[in-house]
This record gives sequence, C-alpha cells and structure tokens, in this order.
Amino acid sequence: MTYDNVIVRTSNLSVPEVVREIITRNRSIYDCMKMDVINYTALAVKIQPDVEKQLGNPVNLNTIVVAIKRYADSFVEKEDVKTESVLKNARLSLTDGILDIKFSSSDIQDDPASILGKFEQYDSDYEFFKLADSTVRVLTEDLADIRRMFESLPSAKNIVSTGLAKIKIRISADQNRSDAVSYVAEILHDNGIELQNAYFSQDDIILILKEHDASKAYEVLRAEISR
Repeated sequence: MTYDNVIVRTSNLSVPEVVREIITRNRSIYDCMKMDVINYTALAVKIQPDVEKQLGNPVNLNTIVVAIKRYADSFVEKEDVKTESVLKNARLSLTDGILDIKFSSSDIQDDPASILGKFEQYDSDYEFFKLADSTVRVLTEDLADIRRMFESLPSAKNIVSTGLAKIKIRISADQNRSDAVSYVAEILHDNGIELQNAYFSQDDIILILKEHDASKAYEVLRAEISR
C-alpha cells in the first residue's frame, strides 16, 4: 500500500493555529471579530472545549485569549498590507463530487488500515486526516464502491456527507498557512460563499464547500491569485 497522495493532519498544532481554524470556519464569530465587536474572554470560554479536543490536552484559558487577541490584531495588519495577495503564485485545483467521511474504530468493523487500503484502491487521490480525538476523516471521490463500504453501517448517515467539492490551494513555502486560511475565508465570505470546512497540511490548504458554490469559489480565488 502506498501513501504518496495521503495528507496527514498531525496533532502537533499550536494553540494559535487551532484558534484561527475554529474562528475561520464559524462565520458569525469571524464577522464579529473582524468588526471588533466580540469579547475575547467570552469567546475563549466558548471555544476552549473545542481547542482542547483538537490538541488532545488541557489549555489555559489565558493562552486562548492571547491567541484570539493576536488573531484579531492580524485583521488590522492586513488592512495596511494590501499591495500583494497572500495567495500570489499559489496553485489551485478543484474537484467536485466529493464525499466527506468521518469515522472512528467504534463505527466500523474492519481495521482502519484495511479501510484506508480500500480507499487507495478506489481513489488514489484521497485525502486522509487523523484528528486529535482519534477519529479519521477522509475526503474522497463520490464512487459507488466507496459508498457501499459505509451504507450498511447503522451510523452511515452520520459518517458520510455528500454533495461536496474540494479546492486545494498549494501556497508558497514562505507563506504562513494560518494567515492564508483566514485570508481565503475572508475573500469567500465577501463573495457570499460559505466554507463547510478547511484543513491544512505543511504545503496545502484543503477547502470543502457545497458543490453548487465550488465553481464560483474557484473563479474568485483564481482571480485573487492572478491579482
């Protein structure tokens, strides 16, 4: 079995990275922060359980507050630096017909390694993320063989999400991934496009959107890259 096309999201993320990701995928919080109408301590209390779940260990509340404050400050900094796009020279690809599958060992009878081997057999370009709470998330092409792997499970409706598309952005090595994710989210928000989820590895940002939003999102981002 080869894992050349597999992207693994490790649990060694920092508190600021996790905080940015949580805020980025929650539009109401994101918009309030951008308008500077949110209480940092109250927000830290709200997201603390999610931060600790993703990192797999307790996190001091003040550490989360500091991370939120630094993220809020970055909005001001980005207003001052608009001469060059954060996405300049990035590479973009779009794949529609995507399944988002999230499962743990308690959801399936087969060994997780065996399941991943089947994904490799059906779709060599799938994305694999190991989350801090020991669940596995796979983004793969919507194929009948892959659906059959899960449709017989009692929890199938909670495991598989359909009607999705994936946009992969490969950013330059000297670009901060967290800054790029928030920058992309802001651009899409401004164009009325909602992200379903976002992941990042060392080189790539993986955006998950509703399939009907994907073409517009791709064109918006392509225009930004060309700017």
